Amino acid sequence: MNSAESNIGRPLRIGHERTCACPQNHINCLSAKEWIQHQIAVWEFYYEARDVRDKNVHPATYPIALPSKCISLFSHKGELVLDPFVGVGTTLVAARDLGRNAAGFDLKADYVEFSNKRLNSMPDNGTTQIALCDDAHNIPSYLEEETVALCVTSPPYANLLNRRRQNKSIRGDLRRDEHYLKVQQYSDDPRDLGTMNAEAYAETMGEIFEGILPLLRHKAHCLVNITDYWWEDKRVPAHMHVINALQDVGYELRNIIIWDRRNIVNRAGIFGWPNNYITLSTTFEYIVDFWRP
Repeated sequence: MNSAESNIGRPLRIGHERTCACPQNHINCLSAKEWIQHQIAVWEFYYEARDVRDKNVHPATYPIALPSKCISLFSHKGELVLDPFVGVGTTLVAARDLGRNAAGFDLKADYVEFSNKRLNSMPDNGTTQIALCDDAHNIPSYLEEETVALCVTSPPYANLLNRRRQNKSIRGDLRRDEHYLKVQQYSDDPRDLGTMNAEAYAETMGEIFEGILPLLRHKAHCLVNITDYWWEDKRVPAHMHVINALQDVGYELRNIIIWDRRNIVNRAGIFGWPNNYITLSTTFEYIVDFWRP
């Protein structure tokens, strides 16, 4: 269903039951041969032509291949996927590709409009994907309990973007691009996770995901893409804050996956030399995997 408007309501009228013929005890539609290809806990992805990489559209996107892998691993065709911080709709595009229904939420109306336009340009395959403009705290009013097979998202990384870009990870002579010394924040909305320090961020993530937990089926997975970062010369272990926040409200940690980004980091700068060793955090991120126990 390319037109999303007819599905808006509370709760959403959106499919969530399997349409495949897989055995009930299987967590996905993969064969054993396909399964074994996913067991390595270091993942690598490549961007494709459909990916949105324009920072003027959105300052931080992930490749379609990332949610595609998660959706293939932790859901069946016809089931419902949730993205609480949908951005430009990459998770929804992956869900459409793979025959899953999906709902995404974002505070910024421009992102929601962009997401739905992306979906409307794709062929209809009988499933529904929809982006809605609302605070993630309100998601429980849209979805019924125990209907979500998978939650996969890449939330703002706390206040990482809430400062002027120095481009320190880029080679010195290339740093002064169009974004140099600009603040590429998602929004100025005080509800936006991207405006919060690490402590407020963790507390708010806990609140949001506590509301999402009853929507998940038992043993449904919830994957959060997150990275650690530097703030005022101190390392902020954002992935640990996320783990603690979600465990505190009832999620069980299952896996920590490394997204190896070295293949998409080009012309990296040298910083810290010769007396302050700092790992280049743009070369990897975390995908933290939980489930509802």
